[in-house]
Amino acid sequence: MLLEVSNLSVCYATAVLLNGVSLRVEQGELVSLVGPNGAGKSTLLRAITGLVKWERSVMKGTRAGDITVGGSVDFCGEKIETMQAHEIARRGLVHCPERARVFSEMTVMDNLKAGAYLCKDREEVMENLRQVYRLFPVLKERTKQVSGTLSGGERQMLAIGRALMMRPRLLCIDEPSTGLSSKLKAELFQRIREIRETGIALLLVEQDITSAFELATRNYVLSHGRVIAQGTGEELLRDETIRKTYLGL
Repeated sequence: MLLEVSNLSVCYATAVLLNGVSLRVEQGELVSLVGPNGAGKSTLLRAITGLVKWERSVMKGTRAGDITVGGSVDFCGEKIETMQAHEIARRGLVHCPERARVFSEMTVMDNLKAGAYLCKDREEVMENLRQVYRLFPVLKERTKQVSGTLSGGERQMLAIGRALMMRPRLLCIDEPSTGLSSKLKAELFQRIREIRETGIALLLVEQDITSAFELATRNYVLSHGRVIAQGTGEELLRDETIRKTYLGL
């Protein structure tokens, strides 16, 4: 088992964002998280990768100090729920945030270098960079370009490329296709397939249900902070209640 999440809960003051969520990801799998807006999908990724805990610590003394997290997260046989976000990333569980958040005033190359900040082996960094350029040739062409001037699709590729510079064992990607044209979506999803083919497991939050189901080995459906269904895309689509009520299909 690569990742096992058990009874994970996140509360913000009196609001329950996640309520007893359990899921697993096996070696080499691509697992998707789908469901309506506000279901808790992004919060789940952030909690798994230690970012909710980080937010609570850096914003202590504000209302964010009311955030509480419960449950357990096991990654590669090690309990990580009490670890800091950078310690989790160092172990190979890496988060690629939503809305293609890159360092807009930095060049493409500097963004990619920032993704390798935990790696001290120069040759490993260069090999990771070569892999990113193989997946996203456009980034090589834009090496010296300021990231804020890239197109939306290029920024998303850069965000994923930066995450890959950490050489993840499991890459969590949050809504990569948001705002992209159909053509760019198709290209991006093909790159995600290729990432999986390199042996990297993926946990994918995606609003495009059809594409998510085509990509994923298994899927979890979230609603109001709970997992209300799981299975293959074919299994979930056979359930009329799931399809109409939670997937909007």
